[in-house]
Amino acid sequence: MNPILVDFPEKIETTRLYFRPCLPGDGKIVHEAIAVSRDSLKKWLPFAVKEETVEEVEAGIRASFAEFINRSDFRLHIYLKENHLFVGSIGLHRINWDIKKFEIGYWCDSRQIKNGYITEAAEALTAFCFEHFKANRVEIRCDEKNIDSRRIAERLGFPLEGILRNDSLATDNISLRSTCVYAKVKVDD
Repeated sequence: MNPILVDFPEKIETTRLYFRPCLPGDGKIVHEAIAVSRDSLKKWLPFAVKEETVEEVEAGIRASFAEFINRSDFRLHIYLKENHLFVGSIGLHRINWDIKKFEIGYWCDSRQIKNGYITEAAEALTAFCFEHFKANRVEIRCDEKNIDSRRIAERLGFPLEGILRNDSLATDNISLRSTCVYAKVKVDD
């Protein structure tokens, strides 16, 4: 099947949250969340290193929305159900439709950390991948030193398959980083 024909719901809901595809017009709230969270995000995520304008963030969202339409990448925005407050972002990246393999990535507005929102969203997105997309493999990859991200994968029962030593540059574009690869596969019931 051509991936562009794959259906995706308007939103996915959990007990406290809903997440939906990023949409044109989301730039302002995402820009604000990145700005207040920059110190905690820039250690791990390249997009947070350089300060961007609202327009640059909006352009990135629109590019991500185009990828969503093409089904090449799914960038989703997370909101609290009770008041529609933006919490952060989660997504499916490095998609391989032939294998039905997906990598979950996420970040949280620093004003919303330690509430379990990302764990709750990642759990729902993992289940969605296996149920809706009939995934054969779902991964979470993170820097070996990113303990908070590692704890999310571990809380969700993702086995650590290995650590890719010195496999990429850190966000400073100088030092090497090692990447933890956590994965659930279809047979992991």
